[in-house]
Amino acid sequence: MSTTFLPCGVYHENYKQDHAWWQTKFIKSKMLLLFISLFFIIPWVSDTYWLSICNLIGYTVLGALGVQLLIGFCGQVTLGHAAFLAVGAYVSTLLVLEFPWPAQLVEWGLAYPISIFISAIAAGFWCVLFGLPSARVKGFYLILTTMAAQFITVDFVITQYVSQIGGRGQAFSLPPGTIKVGPWVIDSDIKVYYMMIVLVILCVVGVVNLLRSRVGRAWVAIRDNDISAEVMGINIIKYKLLAFFVAGFIGGIAGAVWISNLAAISPEHFPWFWSLWLVGVVLIGGAGSIHGTIFGSIFMVVVMELLQMAVMPLADTYPKLLLDFLFIKESAFGLAICLFLIFEPNGLAYRWWQAKNYFNLWPFSY
Repeated sequence: MSTTFLPCGVYHENYKQDHAWWQTKFIKSKMLLLFISLFFIIPWVSDTYWLSICNLIGYTVLGALGVQLLIGFCGQVTLGHAAFLAVGAYVSTLLVLEFPWPAQLVEWGLAYPISIFISAIAAGFWCVLFGLPSARVKGFYLILTTMAAQFITVDFVITQYVSQIGGRGQAFSLPPGTIKVGPWVIDSDIKVYYMMIVLVILCVVGVVNLLRSRVGRAWVAIRDNDISAEVMGINIIKYKLLAFFVAGFIGGIAGAVWISNLAAISPEHFPWFWSLWLVGVVLIGGAGSIHGTIFGSIFMVVVMELLQMAVMPLADTYPKLLLDFLFIKESAFGLAICLFLIFEPNGLAYRWWQAKNYFNLWPFSY
């Protein structure tokens, strides 16, 4: 059942209406407007720069969605999720560059889509591997385990071994025309945008439906009280590992999609700070809310871009600002998390929920 109150005078008559996706005509109109905005208005009015920002927001949403599922809905803290994005990116890259695909599949543009699916499965199982300790430990000890995933995967396995495949050295270059989906070669920001937005919608819809199912309710029960959940007959080990698999699966998709936006891929694209960034997105957007994942991604990406815009005009007067921008960005990131935890611990999604319900309950919004 939706946590949003229905407008005054609107009520449900059966169970099907109570669990419908779009419960009123007004909501259907809003979703239609959102669809038109995403697929027509934004690509039409945005230049290359803003399209790249939209792509970065989409990538952040895909990355943070798995973190939200683990932290917000299953109560499993992770600080190494960038490792699973890296697995997805490298598996997809190796499949595209090294695997002997049948000529027909390459011609039809199916090699890259298939590689996305395979890399997502690989990332999912790799995530389960580091989720196994969740069967015995939680809290601080689980945090250390997920941090180990970052260092083992990126700093050891990928840097020392995977990056050496094919004699390329640290970076894998992706020649123009390598990424192809059906008849379209993904070689521009607008094409990356459309591919990104379709995958974001599919992943969001998939996760929302999963959360409305028996599996999602089991995750929430484990998050609230794992002992009570086990007493009620929920196999907490099974559902915890399933949560890690789904989170890794989505992370693998994010990594595989991100390579379409890069000329080359290297371990430096997946630092540990990116894992912290994704957790920060969830905290700022609101833990336990899919809306929060989207709002947090938009907020963090846009704020950092605005910060960069503010620094650039001062670069001529203070050249050191450009050199120190990475530290400024990290400081702003930490400050944003502290301020939200102090003044808005429920995140942006809570304010969105309040605003929606205020108008839905009008004129009884007191």
